[in-house]
Amino acid sequence: MIAALFFYLFAGLCVASAFMVIASKNPVHSVLYLILAFVNAAGLFVMIGAEFLAMILIVVYVGAVAVLFLFVVMMLDVDFAELKQGALQYLPIGLLIGGIFIAELLLVVGAWVIGPGVPQAIVAPIPTGISNTEAIGLVLYTKYVYFFQAAGMILLVAMIGAIVLTLRHKERVRRQSIAEQVARTPAMSIEVVKVRTGQGLGSNSFGSNP
Repeated sequence: MIAALFFYLFAGLCVASAFMVIASKNPVHSVLYLILAFVNAAGLFVMIGAEFLAMILIVVYVGAVAVLFLFVVMMLDVDFAELKQGALQYLPIGLLIGGIFIAELLLVVGAWVIGPGVPQAIVAPIPTGISNTEAIGLVLYTKYVYFFQAAGMILLVAMIGAIVLTLRHKERVRRQSIAEQVARTPAMSIEVVKVRTGQGLGSNSFGSNP
């Protein structure tokens, strides 16, 4: 009874917070509701015994991603009133896409049934006597190690692409060019100047014959 009460509490707050994320007019409030949704989802993970996923959800998403969203929204100071101008012209396309999504959800919910063969579909037995974190590590680094590495490479390429696309070179800033440094020769690097007797190194001395 108590477990069901906590489940409905966490699930209800999670759904309500997710709705407020898209319904709030203030973007800062939307990020705060997103953090609340993450916290309630972490509570649901704890109830099913996935403590590691709950910790990752709090530490990574709430502690890093959501807080980063909050700082970005607060620092950009975007004029959302100006952005909303002319938004009505996209209303027919939005209604069409929303109708498609609603139809898909109705089809999924209407045809959803609990499969009796789901427990038999598990090919590997769930290990007992080990922690949740160790069980996830055994699955990730044995059966799904190639998919795990492929996901890491995709994220690395996406990060490099985002840096390249957003990088802006400022003028009057000297930057290091590896290609030019590697291509330098002794003739490009030094200049031998023959100084005449009784004269020092002046501006007229450079460029004379060696």
